[in-house]
Amino acid sequence: MTATSGQPEADSGAGGERPVAERAAAEVPGAGGATGGEPGTGRRRSGGRAPRGQGGAQGDTVAAVVRQWRTVHPGLDTGPMEVIGRINRCAALLQQAEDAPLRRAGLSRPEFDLLGALRRTGHELTPGELARETFSSGAAVTKRLKQLTERGLVERRGDTRDRRVAHVRLTDSGRDLVDGILPEQLTYETAVLSVLAPQGQDELAALLADLLTRLEGTMGALRT
Repeated sequence: MTATSGQPEADSGAGGERPVAERAAAEVPGAGGATGGEPGTGRRRSGGRAPRGQGGAQGDTVAAVVRQWRTVHPGLDTGPMEVIGRINRCAALLQQAEDAPLRRAGLSRPEFDLLGALRRTGHELTPGELARETFSSGAAVTKRLKQLTERGLVERRGDTRDRRVAHVRLTDSGRDLVDGILPEQLTYETAVLSVLAPQGQDELAALLADLLTRLEGTMGALRT
């Protein structure tokens, strides 16, 4: 996650700024294609299974890590690394692209997530509800809300029945900021994902949706 300073980045000025899609590709290492480097070795893991991902690039950074672990521990099944490692790496690279519009607006990703939660739900939320919506801790949400309140992007009101409870809502400025950033965010995401064909994007979305649904139902049991 990329934290940003409190001030927007200066743009290069009218006529000198590159198109959003071009900036997105430039700001994500490997966005133009992750097929460089040495090809995979094709070495089989214990149990007779071939390495996963044979249909895609085998010169990515995770492939190199997996090859190294196979050398150190040839008897271990490194299959989970080939999936989870690539998901984590892709998430980090995609986050760099998505954060570019936020940096120009002087927002961090967690701050935008809070503003976005208030905008998409369309009503007030308590700090506890915001923590659940954004998968954040209560302390982190409290700190971010303080910063956003000082910037005039959100406002809090006390509960008339319970003074310990606060209700948070977007100000007009906060709503305008979210609505202004969102189209550029989506343009960045479209540019970065353009390395995959539309059918591939649909297939990946379906696989990730299936994985996420199953993990959301089982991770609690795995942590016990």
